[in-house]
Amino acid sequence: MVEIFAYAFGIMYTPGPCNLLSLNGGLNGQINTTFRFCIGVGCAMLFWFLVLGYTGAWLITPGYQLLISAVGAFYIAYLGLKVGGADTSLKASDNSAQSTNDANKLNFKSGLILQLFNPKAFIAILPIVTVQFPAADISGAAIVVWSILLSCMAFGAPGSYLLMGARLGSLIRHPRYFRTLNMAMALLLFYVAGDIAYNHVYVKWL
Repeated sequence: MVEIFAYAFGIMYTPGPCNLLSLNGGLNGQINTTFRFCIGVGCAMLFWFLVLGYTGAWLITPGYQLLISAVGAFYIAYLGLKVGGADTSLKASDNSAQSTNDANKLNFKSGLILQLFNPKAFIAILPIVTVQFPAADISGAAIVVWSILLSCMAFGAPGSYLLMGARLGSLIRHPRYFRTLNMAMALLLFYVAGDIAYNHVYVKWL
């Protein structure tokens, strides 16, 4: 069973769209809204763990995986645009920063939607529910317990990036630095979206 946690940790805590967005939220001082974003990510993972844990991989056919990947890539690119265009004229430590447009902030809904359509979620979940759960004789009510535990790990991944971003953001005060960091995060998100669109949509479409 240790192998399950080891695999989940390795795949969930590497840089991905949810973790990068949480890091950016921490850098920009959006702690409360980004924390709700992390909860949304965890809830989405709980949903997929339960659904796939009880139905198996047959529910998500290659056709559905293609559609989910396409929607996920588009949504990640959309969030990249939001991050790149976010207002950085206010200092992160300034309380008035909370008055920035809510469209530029992360929240529970955006976290839930992003992770529901994040192909990386399936890369993490499918091997666990189709291989590791049966190998460890995890079935019935035990699937619920393990799904909750692993979803807490999924919440902790962007949560840890949020804390790192908040720590780094507290050391930076000039808006120009925040603008540079936002653009860097936006470019990384565009890269992730392009990678998903190419490897999980274009290649599989051919």
